[in-house]
Amino acid sequence: MRHAIQNYLEDLAVGMEASHSKTVTETDLEVFADLSGDNNPVHMDEAFAATTPFRSRIVHGMLTASLISTILGTKLPGPGAVYVSQSLRFRAPVRLGDTVVARATVSEIDLDRKRARLACCCMVGETVVLDGEALVMVPSRHGSN
Repeated sequence: MRHAIQNYLEDLAVGMEASHSKTVTETDLEVFADLSGDNNPVHMDEAFAATTPFRSRIVHGMLTASLISTILGTKLPGPGAVYVSQSLRFRAPVRLGDTVVARATVSEIDLDRKRARLACCCMVGETVVLDGEALVMVPSRHGSN
């Protein structure tokens, strides 16, 4: 088991960033469809997907977006961080076998409210496939959130 990185609110600085990469497999797609209940044939049926503008199956956008959650909960800010909100813009499809690199960068820190805003993006190669921003509550060294 990997050890998560613990950052308290006071440890954060604007510009800090962390990333996580994942090559999406058929198993990932099937497990995500099962967990989410999203069995849209654009994800699950090659024959159907071939008739769409994508020409082949695409990975669930929320599977891609979940890689951001990996960063926020384990790296930056890390354990104890709690989502308040997340905006997402899906810019390009992700396909089976693609390696997605998710990145989160601290863009704002609100010490009074114990929150941090992070710019988020996911890329496949040089292509931005998703971007947006997250707002998270961050544990403080000085007690309650």
